[in-house]
This record gives sequence, structure tokens and C-alpha cells, in this order.
Amino acid sequence: MKALLSKAAGGPETLVLEDVADPVAGPGQILVAVKACSVNYPDVLIIEDKYQFKPPRPFSPGSEVSGIVEAVGEGVTNFKVGDRVLGATGSSGGMSEKVVLNAATAYELPAERSFAEGAALILTYGTSIHALLDRGHIKEGDTLLILGAAGGVGLAAIELGVAFGARVIAAVSSEEKAKVAREAGASDVVIYGRAPFDKDQSKALSEAFKKAVGPNGADIIYDAVGGDYADPAIRSIAWEGRYLVVGFPSGIPKLPLNLTLLKSCDVCGVFWGAFTMRDPEKNRDHIARLFRLWKDGKINPRVTDTFPLAKGGDAIAKMARREAIGKLVVTND
Repeated sequence: MKALLSKAAGGPETLVLEDVADPVAGPGQILVAVKACSVNYPDVLIIEDKYQFKPPRPFSPGSEVSGIVEAVGEGVTNFKVGDRVLGATGSSGGMSEKVVLNAATAYELPAERSFAEGAALILTYGTSIHALLDRGHIKEGDTLLILGAAGGVGLAAIELGVAFGARVIAAVSSEEKAKVAREAGASDVVIYGRAPFDKDQSKALSEAFKKAVGPNGADIIYDAVGGDYADPAIRSIAWEGRYLVVGFPSGIPKLPLNLTLLKSCDVCGVFWGAFTMRDPEKNRDHIARLFRLWKDGKINPRVTDTFPLAKGGDAIAKMARREAIGKLVVTND
């Protein structure tokens, strides 16, 4: 089979398409012919050895896929050859023609859904439902401010926030992204400039956040950006608000801890991958809820661009430049 490989640490330009041996399904596993693999920000980091997981090289980036079952391992009873499935690979392996998945954490792809849509569901919506329910304790009537709201996890957070009865404020970097955020259900949008910010720019962004969320502040801040955007955002948080730390494409921020005291707020880390391993049953409950919301049309993964396997590096490069809106997907036609 062919696979897009990271053979040495570096950017997307270092990836090479090569022939490798087909994987084999072991006990409890299924072998899947990959039809689609979505791109996520960890793919940018993992090929540069900057992610918390460092798989042995050579490896293929890509952590969520959809496809068709080609073989089942010993003990697998919930899938058969020919089934359409979706699932997470762990941290890597998806940008290849075939991959092995754990049958216990794979899911049937509904007949009415495309492979591209299926590959765009698990990680982004799984991260966001865990963030909002388990870490943010979201409830109806909350005000939710989302940074990076036009990306994959951001759009998922908008749709889920609306589904859970929150008033959603989307923070994005362009009018094009603002339009997409509104279409996803955001009540209001803040358009911010490109960091780094000086003191006056930081203060102006903080005032823009405060105006958008209202006098009581944001009950939940979903920060998938980090960097210089974090300080202005946390200044708009409500009393006993929850600040959700989701990602750092703009860099790891240094929060002024005096603000957490003055607002009596919580700063909550969101590490969905670790959560799935520590509490797999609760994660399966979340995924089941996502499938119900998907069926009811309350969430809809937005795939905005597709790339052939040989151009998977271009998809990762687009993600690295923060040009992605919604989900980018690598396909095997």
C-alpha cells in the first residue's frame, strides 16, 4: 500500500509518499481501507516532534479516518468485511491507503453520510463535547465565547454550544470566517487582528470581547488559539467562569493569575485524547450523543477542502498557516 510518511522531523515539505507493507488486523482490531482522513492541528505538530506523542519513524500523520472494513481480527463481532466505518487511529497512521483500528473505538458510518464527513467528526466534536460538558459544565443560558471559532474544533463548539442552549460569541480573524461562524449559529462575532499585540491593541481586543459577551461576562471561554489572544479573553470572563484551554496555534500564553482570583474563575485543561483512555465509557456516551445530534441535523461537519493522498502535506501546510475554515480532508479515491 501507499502511505505519506514522516521519515525525519520537519515541516509538511518533508513528507514522502512511499510503498509500505499492508498492516494486519490483530485480536480486537479491524483493517480498514482508508477513504478519507481529516487534518487537525496536532498533525502540524507531530511531524515536527512538537506534539505530546512522538510515534517511532517512519509514520503517517492523520488521526481520524473513515473507510471500508477489509478484514477483522480475532474476537471482533461488531464489524464485518464491507462495513463502512469511522474512527480515531490514536495519534498517527491515517494518511495511508490502509490502517488498523481498535474495533471497540470504531463506529459505523451512517449510510447517508459521506466518507469525508465521517472523517471529520470524531476528533473535533469529541474534543468539543468533552470540553463543554465535562470541563465547562455548560448549561442553558450560558454565554460562550469561542476563540478560533471558524476552525474544526471551533465550529464544532459553536454547533454544540447552540445545541446545549448557550448564547455563542465567535471570535475569528476575517470576515470570511465570521460569515461561516454565523452560519454555524453564532449570535455575534468579534473579528480580531493578527498577533503579536502591543498593550493598546491587547486592551482594545479585551474591550471588544467585553462588549460582545455583555456586562455579566462570558460564562465559558473556549480557547483554541492561545498566544496573545488569551489575556484579552480572560479579562472578559464572568464571575466563576470557566476558561477552557484547548490549543495553542498562536503560542503558549502566560495568563495573569491575579485575574483568576478577581473573577474567581477556573482555568481548565482539555486533553481529549487522554480522557478517551482514562474514561472510555464516558467517551462512548459522548460519541453516541454526537451521533444523535448528527442524525437530528444539529451538528454537521463542514468539509471545506479535499486533497489527494500525495498532496496531504499541502493540507497540513494550509492548517499550519491558519488558513483552514472547517475541516480539511485527505482522500483516497
